[in-house]
Amino acid sequence: MQTLTEIRTMLESRGLAPKKSLGQNFLHDHNLIRRLVEVAGVGEGDLVLEVGPGTGALTVCLIESGCEVVACEMDDGLADLLRDTLGDAIRLIHGDCLESKRRIHSGIVDALAGRPFTLVANLPYQAAGPLMMRLSLDHPECRGQYVTIQREVGQRLRAAPGSKTYGELTVIVQAFNRVSRIATLPPGCFWPQPKVVSEMVALERRAEALVRDGAALESLCGRLFAQRRKQLGTILGRDISWPDGVTPQLRPEALSVEQLAELAMGFRGKEESS
Repeated sequence: MQTLTEIRTMLESRGLAPKKSLGQNFLHDHNLIRRLVEVAGVGEGDLVLEVGPGTGALTVCLIESGCEVVACEMDDGLADLLRDTLGDAIRLIHGDCLESKRRIHSGIVDALAGRPFTLVANLPYQAAGPLMMRLSLDHPECRGQYVTIQREVGQRLRAAPGSKTYGELTVIVQAFNRVSRIATLPPGCFWPQPKVVSEMVALERRAEALVRDGAALESLCGRLFAQRRKQLGTILGRDISWPDGVTPQLRPEALSVEQLAELAMGFRGKEESS
């Protein structure tokens, strides 16, 4: 597994340096890297998606565990480095993991080919939320997501109704996954050291989702949480089927994931009949 000295030497030999604009903070703590792979439960013959592999520290651990790795790297220099150091040991997709906010890179989709897979990654900050939402909504073959992210994103993933961090990301992710924290990571686990604390988080796919229509839930949440301080009746109107315990006077953040899922179905029915 790569040491911090090796990571720095690899980059310097190619005239490369971490790019703040891409959120490049390389995880170099070997114990934490191993722990992430162990908690993900991936091993011989398992298909793994890694986004933001960087110099390949986590990638090497996945390969050594016997995983088949599809890695997506946006940075040109790092993509060249991975080709030279890992070659055919991985399937490398060079580009942004998201073609748009609502679509994962087609190269990733083609490489995964509809097979069951697990996301194991030290995620770039700007990609974390949108990627986890898309995998939850559009890819039931994703068996779980085991990632390192900024603590603020982890708090949003685990948020409870009524809290300030409870929002669209919370609801979509929790509707399809059980969310738990694996570990808290201080800045010293990364190079360069970020100004924020990070977390390792596990998203384990539910055997049965809490919602039947993910698109309807996403549409409703996007509408509600864009106006989260307004009452439901003001946002949606009052002539809809309200779930038990839900009144037009409540605000979006007061509803549970299950209540929002039920409300999404009722509101969709109203729109279809109008």
